[in-house]
Amino acid sequence: MSDSGLVISTQNAAGQNPPFDSVRLPPPPPPPLSIPSPSENRRSPETFPTRSPTASPSKPGFAATPRMSQSAPGPVVQRQRVVIANKHGEKLVGLLHETGSSEIVIVCHGFRSTKEDRTTVNLAAALEKEGISAFRFDFAGNGESQGTFEYGNYWREADDLRAVIEHFNGANRVTSAIVGHSKGGGVVLLYASKYHDIHTVVNVSGRYDLKGGIEDRLGKDFMQTIKEDGFIDVKNKSGTISYRVTHESMMDRLNTNMHEACLQIDKKCRVLTVHGSADEIIPVADALEFAKIIPNHKLQIVEGANHNYSSHQAKLTSIVSSFIKQALEEDREKPSQ
Repeated sequence: MSDSGLVISTQNAAGQNPPFDSVRLPPPPPPPLSIPSPSENRRSPETFPTRSPTASPSKPGFAATPRMSQSAPGPVVQRQRVVIANKHGEKLVGLLHETGSSEIVIVCHGFRSTKEDRTTVNLAAALEKEGISAFRFDFAGNGESQGTFEYGNYWREADDLRAVIEHFNGANRVTSAIVGHSKGGGVVLLYASKYHDIHTVVNVSGRYDLKGGIEDRLGKDFMQTIKEDGFIDVKNKSGTISYRVTHESMMDRLNTNMHEACLQIDKKCRVLTVHGSADEIIPVADALEFAKIIPNHKLQIVEGANHNYSSHQAKLTSIVSSFIKQALEEDREKPSQ
């Protein structure tokens, strides 16, 4: 979830079926092959090839066999699996939509989500259609990436994003923009407030007040329960424990101050906030608060859209890709002025 919640026909040479009496029965099939069990035949994440045998050390660590995008017409796109270590030694797994552009946009998923979330995938696909390379990845403890999921972790995920950006910097790529949906929207804003090296940031439905939304998920007396029991286990519909909220992880979230962080974002950093007017998870009022305090800010409200833009994906991707494309054009013109 995000913070709420891609016939063979057989005939003879004449194009006709053979007469019944001319058909010979095939010989009996050979005995079945002995196939190892899935656990015996599965590679561990540590042995997945992250670099082709002929890859240059200056290039990103791509998987050996990239998948080709089938979307046409448009730029030729390769989909390449990339594995990057964060500062804790955990392997972050992502997918690069490689268009050949020197610029790259990093797309971040939301709470309890992955790089395969519909919104994350569609944002990356919209950018690739514009000829802009995009990279979507799993934060530590989510999806294919290593690590243990922890509630909170906003600043730690900002550091995961830092590891990704430094990886591509080392491969002579320019990270031109960072985009985040839901919790990922908060993460990209925190990144911009701390590192000041990315000048185009897109916050899609991020939360301004991190004290909000907790009661809806954990109950009114969540703090009392955590103090008494030391944790709260959040279960899914089938009753299985989905994740655990500890006192430490709760305080990590409550002590993350988006207001103070956003005041540290550079004036030269362009920030776009997109929010749905019918967001049932994070109120649209949060977007209005970002607009008040971020210096170089543009606000776009999508009328009728919910938190996951269920019926407004095309509108969302159009807004985001247009904003990033314009920012890129402006940046390219600067050296010639």
